[in-house]
Amino acid sequence: MNATSTYYLVPNEPVGQEAFAVISDAMRGKDMVALARIVLAKRERVVMLQSWDKGLLGTTLRYPYEVRDSEDYFDDIPEMKLPKDMLQLAEHILETKAGDFEPEKFEDRYENAVVEMIQRKRSGMPVPTERIAASPPNVVSLMDALKRSLAAEEAKTPQAATKAKKPKKAAAGQREMLLPISGKDTAGKEKTKEQSTAKAAAARQRKAS
Repeated sequence: MNATSTYYLVPNEPVGQEAFAVISDAMRGKDMVALARIVLAKRERVVMLQSWDKGLLGTTLRYPYEVRDSEDYFDDIPEMKLPKDMLQLAEHILETKAGDFEPEKFEDRYENAVVEMIQRKRSGMPVPTERIAASPPNVVSLMDALKRSLAAEEAKTPQAATKAKKPKKAAAGQREMLLPISGKDTAGKEKTKEQSTAKAAAARQRKAS
C-alpha cells in the first residue's frame, strides 16, 4: 500500500500569484479544504488542498479499495479489564516521559549507516560486520515491567542522584567510630607517649646499674 505524500504548491509565474493568494485566503477564512485530481507517476491521484503559509499544501489521499477495514484486525482482540493501579502507573510513566516534539533529534539511522559504510570503503578502511541486536527478555509480568521502567526513569533524575548521596541515619544502638584528628590533642598524646618511653628507659638503666 502506498503511503500518502505531501507537497508544497507554489505559483510558477507572477500571473498565478494572485490566484494562489485568493484561493489560499478564502479557504483559510472559511476553515475549509479543497479536493483536486492530479497525475503523479503516471497515475491519477486525489489530492487534498489546504491553505499553508503563502501557498497551498497538497496531500495525496488513498482510494477506498486501498484502505483496509480495521475490524478485520481488531475484532478478535478481547476487551481487557485493566487493574486501576496498573493503569495509574502507566499514566505516571507517560507523564514523566512527556515533552515537546523536536524533529531535529530524530535521524535516519539506516541512511547514516549506509553513508558511513560507503565512506569507509572509499577510504580503504575495513567495513565492520553486521551487529546482531540482542533479543529483548521475555516479559513475565506487565506490572513488574512497568515498575522497572519507572525505576529506571527516576534514576535518571537529579533528585534521585541527590538522594543516593545522602548518608543514612545511624540505627538505634549503633556506636560511632571515632578517628584521631590532627591538632593539639594528637600532639599532646604523642608528647605523653614520648615522656612515658623516656621514663621506662631511665628505669631500665637504674635496674641495670
